Amino acid sequence: MAEHMMVRLQPHRAPATQPTAMPSRCGAIRSCRAGMRCPCSGPGGDEVHIQCSGEGVAFVAASANRALKDAEFFARSPDTRTPPLVEELAVYYPAESCGPADPLLLMQVTEFSCGGFIVGVTWNHGVADGIGMAQFLQTIGELARGSPSPSLAPVRWDDSLTSLPLPTVETYKPLGVVCLDITVPSSSIDRIRAEFHEHSNGRRRTCTVFEAVAAVLWQCRTRAIASSPDSLALLTFAANVRKHVNAKDGYYGNCVATQRVMVTAGTVANADVTDLIEMIKRAKDGVHDQLFAKNDGHGHDDDNDPQRAMDENQLDELRYNALHLSSWQNVGFEKADFGGGTPERVMCYMQPSIQGWPWCVVSLPCKGKDGAGSVFSVCVREEHADAFLGELARFT
Repeated sequence: MAEHMMVRLQPHRAPATQPTAMPSRCGAIRSCRAGMRCPCSGPGGDEVHIQCSGEGVAFVAASANRALKDAEFFARSPDTRTPPLVEELAVYYPAESCGPADPLLLMQVTEFSCGGFIVGVTWNHGVADGIGMAQFLQTIGELARGSPSPSLAPVRWDDSLTSLPLPTVETYKPLGVVCLDITVPSSSIDRIRAEFHEHSNGRRRTCTVFEAVAAVLWQCRTRAIASSPDSLALLTFAANVRKHVNAKDGYYGNCVATQRVMVTAGTVANADVTDLIEMIKRAKDGVHDQLFAKNDGHGHDDDNDPQRAMDENQLDELRYNALHLSSWQNVGFEKADFGGGTPERVMCYMQPSIQGWPWCVVSLPCKGKDGAGSVFSVCVREEHADAFLGELARFT
């Protein structure tokens, strides 16, 4: 099962003269987490079940000797053996991936000297998608603030959902990508959105922030890695399909589809960014038809996947030419409130050393700072990082 790790930055809003009661804050989150019971097994005997061993899940209370404003989360020490601070803000699975005997959820709360704190969550993606995990954290916040029960009851099993073929899950060797923390200025995105509207031939079409950011990242990365113009430049992104399948309110299981845009690297590198937005829009518009085509047996066929006919070197090249995008802008992490207010920042973190595919995750910007999107990136190797950042700078 794949896992994601979410780091949440949140200032403590108590008066400066009031000491921060971190043990009680940790205790509240810990006890609420332990008190929640989310059913995770299907109704039939042939479904996946979770064995409740009584061992609980990992919960770590930590502290840092600096203020949040002084923390450089992604800065690397001259001693390259010392990991960046962000690596120390969460609990990780021991084998770098979640095994059958590992907990489904790992949580760490780190208090900083200013009274602010970070909640780092690692979870097994087989249990919940991003929206489901955001719902879980919102519920923990409600209970920590004294609510007797969740405002939205969790729904693990929804037998009204259409049964879809399970995708093939494979493990790939790491690509050697580096971690970059990027902010795309809102002024740049506003300009791109205005250009798209202007070029819509009087149809008054608009594009979303995600579509604009996705087009910029796709083009900048394609130019930076300088692949052969005739090679494929694959873009994939996750789409929430709850509305398409009429999922029940409170359903927290995986309810996403992966959409693809596949053209040549030369096309992506040389296209107007508004043309790339059109490609992304067409992929989004096809979610419903593709979803039910899969259910009818007419969707993507893993047996015809070009990856299966490639040798290892060809597959490595294909993987590095691809870009996977995910958006946390409307997921709900930003609504979690453990008693000190909603977060200052929400971001994703993936350990670069184990990434087998290039990834970017788009989140909301920090409060009070310019930026249409805060992007966590593990999508380029060290030798392409400066070129990637340089291409991004051209849009500012």
